Parts: sequence; structure tokens; C-alpha cells
Amino acid sequence: MTTEDFDYELPEELIAQEPLKCRSDSRLLVLRDGEIEHKTFKDIKNYLKKGDCLVLNDTRVMPARLYGVKEETGAAIEFLLLRRIDLNTWEVILKPGKRAKKGAKFVFGDILHAEILEVLEDGNRIVRFTYEGVFEEILDKLGEVPLPPYITKKLDDKERYQTVYSKEPGSAAAPTAGLHFTRELLDEIRKMGVNIAYVTLHVGLGTFRPVKVSDVTKHVMHSEYYSVPKETADIVNKTKKEGGRVIAVGTTSVRTLESAADENGYLPSKSGDTSIFIYPPYKFKVVDCLLTNFHLPKSTLIMLVSALAGKDNIMKAYKEAVKERYRFFSFGDAMFICRKGEKHE
Repeated sequence: MTTEDFDYELPEELIAQEPLKCRSDSRLLVLRDGEIEHKTFKDIKNYLKKGDCLVLNDTRVMPARLYGVKEETGAAIEFLLLRRIDLNTWEVILKPGKRAKKGAKFVFGDILHAEILEVLEDGNRIVRFTYEGVFEEILDKLGEVPLPPYITKKLDDKERYQTVYSKEPGSAAAPTAGLHFTRELLDEIRKMGVNIAYVTLHVGLGTFRPVKVSDVTKHVMHSEYYSVPKETADIVNKTKKEGGRVIAVGTTSVRTLESAADENGYLPSKSGDTSIFIYPPYKFKVVDCLLTNFHLPKSTLIMLVSALAGKDNIMKAYKEAVKERYRFFSFGDAMFICRKGEKHE
């Protein structure tokens, strides 16, 4: 199976540049056993039933883009925080970064200082920050939320790139499938008898990186931190035992559940780093259905959804979505996908 097998033609004007006024006004393409239906996102209630479990990723996007200057020269620099190593040490991407060597020092807004400790093989840097006060408060004051590279329009309201249930800071990008939910819609779903559970996976920028190898099996995934609390593990295991469906909201929730579960589908309370790469013909241990957005051509994410619904079904659905002028990517429309052969009634 090659990377080219997951390519499709996408007119640039279908890449959504801003969110809709109301989160749940987006469209919903439903794909079940190869059959396609066109709905609105609020119709998702019609595809859920009592005893199902909806699993949401409660990560929160950090204002991880910082603009500053080099101490010695005053030259402009941009930092993008990728991964926290300890309290004051981070892995970052620098722009421009070619000349930023070990020992180089930078300052941001006169209140945050950084020194490069190490230059990594991929060009990223390990830096140590010094400051007075609380780092998160300084970051809120100085930082900007890093939007994906295909979004060129500035976001007026930073909260629109956060889910309404975001809680745990740590992501460099939003788990965008969850952006469609309002608090009111989630309340309605709860009242239907659908269980709602939360996991955490801090999304890294590797999610936007293209697969550069031709042979899919040779691709190496980036690593991301995840956590499954005991309450969530208990809810998911009870759902499976009683015959309900586990419906993941977003590929990050899928990766978390499938990383933590054992080979028999039992989900323990667990945390750690995952670099799981899901592509056909992966056998799912926990997830029955998925709510997700439309993904980039040749990306690991379109490979994941192809593993769930079948590659031919996914490519057919994407072709239909282009034809019907759906909005694509982070601020775009959504899909509801069920595993091949999954019982719907």
C-alpha cells in the first residue's frame, strides 16, 4: 500500500479559512457500510443511542507561538513550543533558526528569556526559559495560538480554536472534530442516555506533516502524550460489556483508546507517550465509530479513517464531499464513520 493510494484532488477554495458563526451549523457526511448521507452536525443525535459512549479529547491548545528578539543583535525570532520536558525546559521550533546555536539567548516582551541548551538532529532546539511569576500566565500574555499552515486568515476569537470542553493545556493544535460541539448539544446528548467520557492527548505539529515515504509501512509517527483517567476506563469498559458502542470524537481520541487498550479490548487507566500509526488493515480493539473532520491528502489521518471504514469507501466519500462543496480541514465540516460491518440499529 502506497502513500499515493490516499491522495485526492481538493480545490483550494474548499479549505475553510474561518469557523462558522455557530459551531454546530456545520454539515455532516454520514458514511456507514459504504452508504453516504448528507446531514447537518446537529443531526448527530439521530445516530447516537442510549448506552453508547462518546469519548472526547479535553486537551487545550497552548498560545505556543512567541515573537521575540535575539539578545545580542536584536534580530527578530519566532518560537513555537512543541513539547514540555520539565518545568522550564521545552522543545521548540525556531524561525529563522539556522544560526541559532547552543548558548544563544533570546528575550520576549522583556519578561521572558530563553537560552538554547541543545540543537537536535531535526533542527528543533531544546531551550530553557527564565522568568518571574507563573509561566502559563506569561504565555497567555505574550503567546499566540498557532493555527495550521493552511489557514491564512487571522482568528478574531482565540476560543474558536478550542473545544468548549478543553481543560488540559498542552496541545500545539486543536482536536478539531470536537470544535463542532456546543455545550447545549452535549447536554442534549447526555439526556438521551449517551455516556460522555474524556481522554487527553496533546496534539503535536507532526499531525500536519505529510507522509514523505512511498511505502506507508515505512513511515515513522511522531510521539504524543496521552492519558486515560480511571473514570473514563470504567465507562468505556462498561459500555463494551453491555453492548453499547464506543464513539471516538476525533482521530486523537481513537489513537488514545487504541494505544491504551489491551489485545482483548479492555481499557485500563493509563498514561504515557504514543506513536501508534493506524492504517489498513488495522484491527480496532475499542472504537466502533468515529466523528472526524476531513483530512489532508496523503496524511496519516486519512489512513486512519480508511482503516476504520475501508479505503475505497473513504476515497468515495471524499470525492462526494468535494463534489458537494463541503468545507475541509480544521474549520471545515464533519464526518460520522462507522466501522465496516458495524451494526447500526
